[in-house]
Amino acid sequence: MRKLVVFTSDLSYTVRRNIVELDDRAPGLSWLVLVHAPERTPKRLLKSQWLNLRRNGWRWIPYQVSDILRRLRSAPAAGPGPQAPGGEYELEVLRDRGNVRIVRVDDIHGEACLAMVREFAPALGLSLAAPILRAPLFTLPAFGTINLHKGKLPEFRGMPPSFWEIWSDQASVGCSVHRVNEKLDQGDLLAEGRVGRERYSTPRGLQVRLDEIGVDLVCEVAIAMLEGRAPEPIAQRGEGRTWRKPTLAQQAEMKRRLKRMEPPGQAPAKLAVKNLWSRLAFAWHRFAGWRLAAPRVTVLLYHRVCDDARDNLSVGVEQFERQMLLLRRHCELLSIDQVLSMDQVHRSRRPLVAVSFDDGYRDNWLNAAPILRRHRVPCSFYVSTGIVDTEHRFPHDVRRGNAAIPVMSWDEIRALKGAGFTVGSHTVNHIDCVAESAETVRDELRQSRVDIDRELGTQEMILAYPYGGRHQMNDERRELVREAGYRGCLAAYGGSNIGTIDRWNVMRRGIHWQFTDAAFLYQCLGR
Repeated sequence: MRKLVVFTSDLSYTVRRNIVELDDRAPGLSWLVLVHAPERTPKRLLKSQWLNLRRNGWRWIPYQVSDILRRLRSAPAAGPGPQAPGGEYELEVLRDRGNVRIVRVDDIHGEACLAMVREFAPALGLSLAAPILRAPLFTLPAFGTINLHKGKLPEFRGMPPSFWEIWSDQASVGCSVHRVNEKLDQGDLLAEGRVGRERYSTPRGLQVRLDEIGVDLVCEVAIAMLEGRAPEPIAQRGEGRTWRKPTLAQQAEMKRRLKRMEPPGQAPAKLAVKNLWSRLAFAWHRFAGWRLAAPRVTVLLYHRVCDDARDNLSVGVEQFERQMLLLRRHCELLSIDQVLSMDQVHRSRRPLVAVSFDDGYRDNWLNAAPILRRHRVPCSFYVSTGIVDTEHRFPHDVRRGNAAIPVMSWDEIRALKGAGFTVGSHTVNHIDCVAESAETVRDELRQSRVDIDRELGTQEMILAYPYGGRHQMNDERRELVREAGYRGCLAAYGGSNIGTIDRWNVMRRGIHWQFTDAAFLYQCLGR
């Protein structure tokens, strides 16, 4: 009774992660993963195009043309380096698990597929991004089939996650695990989760949190059912409503609504000129500039990934995911260890980029880390150990009059390290290393190392000094950093690392919410 069958039509990252996490948390499972993949005949494609044209009207034609052009222009994504996190969720790695069998089928309800499931004799079925299942299939597992639905039930059946909740001005979005029955998303509830909507939340930004909650809910319910302690089912109350995929017109309206909520940015004409310049500069680099300019490494600096603020220390959740996709598609990604080990920076057509975070806000764990793992982006996090796991505030937040912003716990930081990310020091109390006495700096450097070693078992350590300005670090203080046994020292006053790497003054460029995608890629060039 340790056999599970998965019904899906898309072995996406979230589906693979659900399988891997459950397999790791409940050892001894056997898996049959059925991927519904009907043949895409010309007749089916034409019918799909016709239905979309009827539903979306004239917008469908430019949408399809722009999609084709985007695909033609897109450079193939760079392969992740050996140190990139999230590798355990790759399809090739999942296939290599000896207890997982993946089968693509033309018809998940066909007799051949039904016979395969009967022979496998699963204890439990999981519906993860599956087509609508019919009773002859979903009733075959001994304990039935459960479905992960990202939406409040019964109010928001159907799809897509988060969109219609925001459209309807809901204060939160939901995630549910329910039994599968003959009616779409109407089975008895087994577990639910909620994510509060923030001031600048977008559908995609909320989906990141729902994906994380969904993994935990599926694992919790599945393990309980396999162990004979299934949650008490709760019947859905009320009629509810089933929503469809929004039309292009509705998607455009959603973008207009969200845009009106954003703080005022740069003047449109000025922004258009900057974007054009950034695109031209990046295109020139890819064509010939990389051969002419001195080779360099750009280290990007973030502080917060959130939708409750728009300031010079924050980027939006959806925005951050777009930026990580741009990095994967257009840049060569490096870990901070690779940067520090360089003697000479090698020449590359793809800009050389590393990603880092300072301070240790909790949204680094909740929002940034899942996106980094999804897109296989190496990253280093620098934490002020005296503020971790406390309600203390960073000095710069106090000066700005910010309300208390949650910081990570040691458990979450340990999980970051376990996921393959680098954790380093940002001192104990986020001090100005030049303004404080040499004795205070020496104590802060030593105690921060002791704290991180105690909690994480990390011997080698990198420092990102607080505030990061030129005047917050000098030669005397760098000598204290060396004496304390650190491997490197990271600044934050802009610039790029050209030709060689000075490990005691690694320059970084800050990123915040006002960077457009074009301006972000221009920053990656390190010009």
